[in-house]
Amino acid sequence: MILDLSFKIDGNIRALFNPKVWEAAYDKHDKSFRMSIAVVLKLERTKILLAKITRKTSIFWTRSPKIPYRIWVLIIRDYDPFYPETIEEAKSLMFDVNKVIELNTNHFNPGDNTIYADITVSWGRHYYTEPTEISIVSNITVSIEP
Repeated sequence: MILDLSFKIDGNIRALFNPKVWEAAYDKHDKSFRMSIAVVLKLERTKILLAKITRKTSIFWTRSPKIPYRIWVLIIRDYDPFYPETIEEAKSLMFDVNKVIELNTNHFNPGDNTIYADITVSWGRHYYTEPTEISIVSNITVSIEP
């Protein structure tokens, strides 16, 4: 079974992710941001998957003619570096999660099954934010043919 897990992290941290804040943080020698995401999928009370996702940002000084700002970011997502060309692309790369998960159907009973996704996102103290941990639980019902 293929499960498409998608969610966005919204709020003050997303609003603060902009060149003005990056420049102030760079001047204070706060040149990186790391966000940890833990996803626990449960079938009733049984854990069927634990996924850890890490997003990292490195703030650097650039002279690129494509970028109209002095300070910019490199985003590492799923071990791949990305140089976003716009602020919105940077926010999307950092705070939007789309993950395809393949689940073994051996854990499921025939008929309707409820899968719970327990998602926890955390980051540490920085010039522009305090240490924070947010979490949410979501559920879906899937039907398995006998």
